[in-house]
Amino acid sequence: MQFHVLGLGAIGSLVSHHLRHSLPPRNVVTLIHKSVRQARNTIEDGPTVYVENGGVTSSTTGFKSEIFEGTVSSRIPLSERTAANEEKGPGFSSNDIQEAERIDSLFVTTKAHQTLPALRRLSPRLSGNSTIVLLQNGMGIYEELVEHIFRNPYNRPHFILASNTHGAFIRSRAARFHVVHTGIGEIQFGIVPDPAGRNFEAGFFDPEVFPLGRQARITDITTSSEQDHQFGRYQSLRNTVAALLLMDNLRTSWRPMEEIQLAMRRKLVVNSVINPLTAILGCRNGELFSHQAARSILRGVCTEASRVYAAEMQAQAKVFVDSLGPRSEDEDALLLNRFPPVLKWQSLEQEVLRVAELTKGNYSSMLESVRRGSQTEIKYMNGHLLRMGKAYSIRMPHTASLMHMLQLRSAIPVEVKL
Repeated sequence: MQFHVLGLGAIGSLVSHHLRHSLPPRNVVTLIHKSVRQARNTIEDGPTVYVENGGVTSSTTGFKSEIFEGTVSSRIPLSERTAANEEKGPGFSSNDIQEAERIDSLFVTTKAHQTLPALRRLSPRLSGNSTIVLLQNGMGIYEELVEHIFRNPYNRPHFILASNTHGAFIRSRAARFHVVHTGIGEIQFGIVPDPAGRNFEAGFFDPEVFPLGRQARITDITTSSEQDHQFGRYQSLRNTVAALLLMDNLRTSWRPMEEIQLAMRRKLVVNSVINPLTAILGCRNGELFSHQAARSILRGVCTEASRVYAAEMQAQAKVFVDSLGPRSEDEDALLLNRFPPVLKWQSLEQEVLRVAELTKGNYSSMLESVRRGSQTEIKYMNGHLLRMGKAYSIRMPHTASLMHMLQLRSAIPVEVKL
């Protein structure tokens, strides 16, 4: 089985470490490097990924490497490889880079805005038998991919959507693959429903099993080539789910997609408050909410997000209710007014405060992007909430103001010589 990891920042390196550590050696884990320089530095180091947790550092080796620079590709023309080797340090050889091949399972941990162009270039190596795990900040990424690249639902890869609450950072740019795991969280994931109708979540709702005993069953994905004539179509999905569940130290769990959507919506609000505020102010996560002004902004964004989530769920519920035919007004009201408590503003506010405390020593990824002059993920955070607000006619002034100030902070240098 071929596992590839695209996006080798803190979370990508953390996942790579645990993926390689948990899988038998016969499974190939390939790191897709952004550039020749990044690949060279990694190969000179082993390649080795170091993870530091509580002052204890562990390492993992046994990775293969590819280069992704401009085009897909470790299939770099000989002249470019030669040029790369001319600037190489000891131990780097073009033979260390694996030739481009099919991708069975792809873990995507890039920045949200980098995903569409990256997957467009990798798409020739992906098929309907492949599996893509989206493990990123923000929302709306999956929808972009199926709209612009994987339009045919019966020929697109399987998708797994994951919500991550682990905190991590790269120790330094010089030690790129030395990750400090600062906040122990969890990774919850769910499988996007199968267009062909196979029910991956049957185990969660099996009426023949007592409710407390219901759980995910990997056999609901597929069993074996002898028992399932479509085994080849679902094999990589089964193996990817199995690999995720083996990463015990990351506290991974397979949940129904409905629960994952709730977790992702809660995390979206967390990111839409902490990331832009810390990027604008240039502070650590834990320094924000000791000030009443920040708490006022926090409450404003949480209230606006809760209102737009309620409007979205009401609209979806109305479509469902209308499809059921004539019903009493009481039955309609009951269905239309079901709103998850975890999406109420009070719960969202508590979650933001919890994450800020859990990662209090961290600088947000958005602050790091601003300092480097790089594009931020604001379009997939506050921007996603604002698109929802527009769709449901909900005013969101706090959410919009944060986005506009972040855009100004990115565009205008703060350290100006007078």
